[in-house]
Amino acid sequence: MIIEFISVGTEILLGSITNTNARYLAEECAVLGLTNYFQVTVGDNEGRLSDAVRTALERSDIVLLSGGLGPTEDDITRETVAKVLGREMKEVPEIHEQIQAYFERMGAKRPSDNNWRQAMVIEGAEIVENHNGTAPGMIIPVEGKKLIILMPGPPEELKMMFEESIAPYLAGLNHQVICSKTVKICGMGESRVADAVSDLIDAQTNPTIATYAKGGEVHLRITASGSDSKAARKSIKPIVKELKHRFGEKVYTTRESETLEQHVVGLLKRRKMTVATAESCTGGLIASTIVNVPGASEVFNEGYITYSNEAKQKILGVKKKTLKKDGAVSENCAAEMAKGAAKAAGARAAISVTGIAGPDGGTEEKPVGLVYIGCCIDGKVWVESYHMNGDRQKVREISVKKALDMLRRHLNHVEQD
Repeated sequence: MIIEFISVGTEILLGSITNTNARYLAEECAVLGLTNYFQVTVGDNEGRLSDAVRTALERSDIVLLSGGLGPTEDDITRETVAKVLGREMKEVPEIHEQIQAYFERMGAKRPSDNNWRQAMVIEGAEIVENHNGTAPGMIIPVEGKKLIILMPGPPEELKMMFEESIAPYLAGLNHQVICSKTVKICGMGESRVADAVSDLIDAQTNPTIATYAKGGEVHLRITASGSDSKAARKSIKPIVKELKHRFGEKVYTTRESETLEQHVVGLLKRRKMTVATAESCTGGLIASTIVNVPGASEVFNEGYITYSNEAKQKILGVKKKTLKKDGAVSENCAAEMAKGAAKAAGARAAISVTGIAGPDGGTEEKPVGLVYIGCCIDGKVWVESYHMNGDRQKVREISVKKALDMLRRHLNHVEQD
């Protein structure tokens, strides 16, 4: 079945907000075995939105609209879809009561008069409850066995509604069970990963393999359909096994919900080790990423932001002659930073980063994007260098991924207590 997304909102067209909903829906619908050929963004204009809906109904089986279900005058999705379909709208008392209850939970006595617009439902629609807001969704059957689905625009509302109600409904349309597994890879770019699995992709029928670049990582999602979940999972198993064989230790997890930082914190816990961080160009991003993980306090006690040469010397014990001869952005400096951080914190492990994030400060010998990453475990030190592309923030963010991945790889060779 072909599904099409229409994102409604002038603020998306103007770039005031990033359309994360479209990416989320595309990934989730691919897992459900739905084909997506078109994604459209339309401003808060009735004429243009009407044209977009009519066009989508001509070429797609399911039209999923997000946004424009709010209480204000520019929230026109309900009314516009009703006009396109030639249907009336009616107020549903149950939704009226749910809106009242929602505002009471939020501490308000009553909603504004505008909020009652959200209790209006298109004739023939199946109501989808919104457990995270006031705008209900709708599933509207259309002539020709087609569907229009309306969902709220705020991502936290859309995701909860999709996972709780819309995804199970769509899964039931295929009369097949869809299962998926994600293989997460660090240390390779998307094009190299794609080349390495091109033969599998060329030969695929069921299961299918799709590659996704994820900010310094590459995720391979294997999706299979079957008469039941057991059959679907069984067909995925040999593909996952083959991918692990091909990519080896570059695979850090096959758990959909596990992030790289969660995996690293888990490794440290299992080995009963603590880690320290020593950061220059990343300015605390590594430490911040680690402490985002619940329970990180068990393995992370101290982090040092040593941006100046003086701080590197005073806090981490980097030698003055190292800074004078090799400079702060060098292999030796990264090594001494890592070793010094472990010693200062009394930790068995440490990671360090020093580099030139840009846009200024680069030279012919040491260009912008040059980053050295050090890793120290039980007194043994390794250093890797990278030449990264992108703006200042991109260089810093990718450096965090590289540092955590380097720590992960070396922790894999430490015996578990």
